Amino acid sequence: MDFQASITDVQFGPMRLRRDQLQVLLVFAEDDDQSNGFHWACEKAGFRCNIARTPKSALESFLDKHHDIIIIDHRHSRYFDAEALCRSIRTTKPSENTVIVGVVQRHADREESSILPLISAGFSRRYVENSSRMACYNELIQLEFGQVQAQFKLRACNSLFAALEKSQEAIEITSEDHVVQYVNPAFETMMGYQIGELIEKQLTEVPINEKKADFLETINSCIKIGKEWQGMYYAKKKNGDSIQQNVKILPVIGQGGKIRHYVSISRLCNDNNKAEKTCECIQAESQTDIQTCRQKDTRKGSLDVRSTTSRGSDGSSQRRRSSMARVHSMTIEAPITKVINIINAAQESSPMPVAEALDRALEILRTTELYSPQLGTKDEDPHTSDLVGGLMTDGLRRLSGNEYILSAKQTHQVAGSLSSPISLNDIPPRITEAMENEEQWDFDIFELEAATHKRPLVYLGLKIFARFGICEFLNCSESTLRSWLQVIEANYHSSNSYHNSTHSADVLHATAYFLSKEKVKQTLDPIDEVAALIAATVHDVDHPGRTNSFLCNAGSELAILYNDTAVLESHHAALAFQLTTRDGKCNIFKNMERNEYRTLRQVIIDMVLATEMTKHFEHVNKFVNSINKPLAALEENGNNGDGESIKTVLRSPENRILIKRMLIKCADISNPCRPIEQCIEWAGRISEEYFAQTDEERRQGLPVVMPVFDRNTCSIPKSQLSFIDYFIIDMFDAWDAFADLPNLMEHLNNNIKYWKGLDARNLRVLRPPPE
Repeated sequence: MDFQASITDVQFGPMRLRRDQLQVLLVFAEDDDQSNGFHWACEKAGFRCNIARTPKSALESFLDKHHDIIIIDHRHSRYFDAEALCRSIRTTKPSENTVIVGVVQRHADREESSILPLISAGFSRRYVENSSRMACYNELIQLEFGQVQAQFKLRACNSLFAALEKSQEAIEITSEDHVVQYVNPAFETMMGYQIGELIEKQLTEVPINEKKADFLETINSCIKIGKEWQGMYYAKKKNGDSIQQNVKILPVIGQGGKIRHYVSISRLCNDNNKAEKTCECIQAESQTDIQTCRQKDTRKGSLDVRSTTSRGSDGSSQRRRSSMARVHSMTIEAPITKVINIINAAQESSPMPVAEALDRALEILRTTELYSPQLGTKDEDPHTSDLVGGLMTDGLRRLSGNEYILSAKQTHQVAGSLSSPISLNDIPPRITEAMENEEQWDFDIFELEAATHKRPLVYLGLKIFARFGICEFLNCSESTLRSWLQVIEANYHSSNSYHNSTHSADVLHATAYFLSKEKVKQTLDPIDEVAALIAATVHDVDHPGRTNSFLCNAGSELAILYNDTAVLESHHAALAFQLTTRDGKCNIFKNMERNEYRTLRQVIIDMVLATEMTKHFEHVNKFVNSINKPLAALEENGNNGDGESIKTVLRSPENRILIKRMLIKCADISNPCRPIEQCIEWAGRISEEYFAQTDEERRQGLPVVMPVFDRNTCSIPKSQLSFIDYFIIDMFDAWDAFADLPNLMEHLNNNIKYWKGLDARNLRVLRPPPE
């Protein structure tokens, strides 16, 4: 068998290195079994081998060949002094990355001797004599993959240091305690120090502004969690002059997965050349940087809608690569164009710090995603990363040969003989009892699911629609409404563990509950209420139990039809109107006046599309900035009694749209705000649906969009906490501030405590084991 191992390429960070054939120098005064064993091992491993008999010839050979490994016979001092030879070799520059091994005698009857004398002489390791050829071979292979490869990578660092030394940007490397370890010549020139004056010292000072403590805390809170910080910084040179720098500080992860170094890259602000000023950097004390570097934690309490920098405020969590481009002559007078032109004009007479901040604002305005925060990297919480990737993206592009066909599924028509209540008066007592408290938030949808044999939507729909007078508004009969509810429910997949008609009924219940809140009733018209209840009913009809990312990756016909954009939401809205209008027996819109129908249809479609998660942050941030903050400002100014001012905020067409979107979004993902037992049940159901998707992705060879949802390894508590932290808390803080929902927020806090308790015990399941 051939054990020869040959490695030619070595990966060192982003560098790809080519390594030559290893060279070994054997220093033995005479041949014996041990030297022969190593010579055989070199040939077997494919290494070049030289043999030296004397210290002089060994040194000459090494200076000529620069061997990677030197093996010196340390067993017989009568021939030469092995330690003296090792010291001689170590005095040469080429030996810096050479591995030197000392072969020592085996003494079975003597106490183990210390290796320190060998280390002090410059040996890398000790080899207790063993002339077995395979033992020699194994030693060489271990050296090759261990110390030799490590030394090879260290040699490559010379090129990196050469780049640092010649860089025109000032570079400073510090320890995790901010003790200076290295500065390059550009740094010495900028700061007026010599490197010897800086090593093992802390150089940078508190910036010269009124927010020193807050400013430093902003930087530290960012870099200590492994995030890059970027901004303006004031430092003092050796001569005492204060200079303004554009700085990037990058944490470097090292041993143990901890931050071991900080790399600071800086250059002077150039007041004389505005064209080259730092569009890449902004004033660090601005809220943009604070939000950029913020790592979300589970928070308590409601969103501070009075703050001008509330959590997730639009653009505040963006961090984009900078662009030097500026727009000076835009002729398309769209609203955003006017904003950009106003900013450009303001820059001309603004001080440098203001102009630079405006540059950054322009850059953010030019991005296509103004509201979505920058997603975390893969080294962050994998549950959050996978949820974001699975829910907020459309996945990869179509993979040929893996087509997931949805259109083959036929929509369900309901036979006229299907057992169904003629009216609310004919509902069976058990079902009536299960719906007694449907106006309360603690209503148990699962009790109704059991009582109706997994057909809760028809019964709950009849009751809620009757309470809101939907038939009267639509001018349709109760039998038409009943037939419509039956058709819609029949087109929900009962085989889905989560996205079935029980979920639809749950969202309908939450929608009706929100519509009953005073502030919402002040805002919406009857047509808005009708649209909201219908949208809630149909918002997931014909859901396949798979995410948009899955459908796009699988090249499904729906993904192709809707161009990989809001695939499911577009399908739900379109199918709902197809099912409704194809048969007069269930067409609840057939008696509506045309213009009123078109208005209603537009609102329903808009609300269904609002449930798509890629627009989550856009909807939430617009709601906060257009609804929460103006109302809070009125309250702060003592105008809470001014009905006209409040009405202006609430009743504008634009704001009513935002409120309706927020309402259905909160209803759609309100599970974490339900009583604990319902919250647990919903968590189990959505997890099972994601597990099934992961199973199918692996069967079909598709990209696994949410790898943490592996039924064998997934922590359900962690996944729930990640979802709550990323999507739920900010949204319900804002909705609570508007609609006043203390009971929901209490349930949310209790559920967070429950999931944290399970996670703290390292439990991955829904419930703790019985005591």
